[in-house]
Amino acid sequence: MKLFLTSAGLPPEITEAFLGLLSKNPEETRICLITTASLEHHPDGVVPYVEGDKRRLSELGFKTMSEIDLRNETEKSLNDKFKNFDVIFVEGGNTFYLMKYIWESGFDKAIKPFLDNGGIYFGISAGSIVVGKDISCSGWDPAWDENTVGLEDMRGLGLVDFIISPHYAPEEDAVINENKSKVSCPIFALTDSQAILINGEDVRFIGPGEFKKFE
Repeated sequence: MKLFLTSAGLPPEITEAFLGLLSKNPEETRICLITTASLEHHPDGVVPYVEGDKRRLSELGFKTMSEIDLRNETEKSLNDKFKNFDVIFVEGGNTFYLMKYIWESGFDKAIKPFLDNGGIYFGISAGSIVVGKDISCSGWDPAWDENTVGLEDMRGLGLVDFIISPHYAPEEDAVINENKSKVSCPIFALTDSQAILINGEDVRFIGPGEFKKFE
């Protein structure tokens, strides 16, 4: 299983590690962008930070990029489409909104054969939170995500046995410490320049600065 979990995409500090995870050069690598988390407040589908991520990928040499909105998909359609890609690139936005459509679309089932066949999961912010065991951390602070969809099931995909809290800054220590007893697994808080790389049994922290673990 190959996962690359980030707060903010591909800043220079972590780019080389991601490129090293690829089995092909960027020009030959096919990327599927899952944009659903970003679309709740952008019904026209034009999201500035998604456009920025696409520009960054283009700068790095990636030529084949397609977008998928889980609101329009089923497990079968996702299985059929995922066969055409090497990287599933799950964008940020509202974590609760994303998780709702992960369950409803069957993405939770379709991602497993994709990973079993050597595909790479790339997460940004909400896209990184949902791979953990619990997504409730995304709403611990009023300034973070709002559960606008009334999601009651706080389970994540459970692909990893920890939780990621993205966009970490030291002033968030109090919020995380106050709430960490609500979950049963460690919380890794990532700055926008850090990532967690998982390649089979190899789990590495990538990027500058201290890596914060709360448990």
